[in-house]
Amino acid sequence: MVNPAFERYIGIDYSGAQTPASSLKGLRVYEADRLTAAHEIEPPPSPRTYWTRRGVAEWLVDKLCEGQPTLVGIDHGFSFPLRYFEQHGLPLDWPSFLDDFQRHWPTDEDIYVDFVRDGSSGNGAARSGNPRWRRVTELRARSAKSVFHFDVQGSVAKSTHAGIPWLRYIWQHVGNRMHFWPYDGWSPPPNCSVVAEVYPSLWSRTFPTAGRTPDQQDAFATAEWLHRTDCDGSLGRFLCPELEPHERKRAEIEG
Repeated sequence: MVNPAFERYIGIDYSGAQTPASSLKGLRVYEADRLTAAHEIEPPPSPRTYWTRRGVAEWLVDKLCEGQPTLVGIDHGFSFPLRYFEQHGLPLDWPSFLDDFQRHWPTDEDIYVDFVRDGSSGNGAARSGNPRWRRVTELRARSAKSVFHFDVQGSVAKSTHAGIPWLRYIWQHVGNRMHFWPYDGWSPPPNCSVVAEVYPSLWSRTFPTAGRTPDQQDAFATAEWLHRTDCDGSLGRFLCPELEPHERKRAEIEG
């Protein structure tokens, strides 16, 4: 009999549009538990119709602080290719990367990502990357785009640059009560919540859409796949993928 490691599963389809306080139709949240299929979570009552990036981060902090082991999948890049660290002389340390990135790309403030890109806020020019650079995970997924590839169909660059400072916010507010995978280690400790980067395109088409929009479908598929994979006992092999030693070392920094 399978003993699932988690009690709740959350899938978030992210959006890098507008500002952290903007109501975003493309930002969707789904949740499942061991006995219940994934269903959409609406934002708390407010004048805004949809979730905001700030609202999602604050809601996640509250959820993760409850102490119920929860597996969260968010569909934007959590880190950058090793070339970025080498180019900018950064230590190979993910929390330090979060601090350094937020100083240069303060996209948790009331600004658009494009404000940093065009130089009117922050100092993005000092922390830029090349769209030809790929992480190990993007090379293995094949169809995944670079986290620096802006302004193209299917780009995750804007959502990544908008979302990374909010990972820092979550890390600061939840701390050792959770595990950022794989930066905190490939095997999470028992009874611990885990937050991981996901690529919903791997799973979205395997589930009927049931009238959901593409953004809803990606969030649903993430939560439901995490739920089913944990409950059938196969999650462990995804958390500890087969990697060559040099790939594993890179992936511990790149995600």
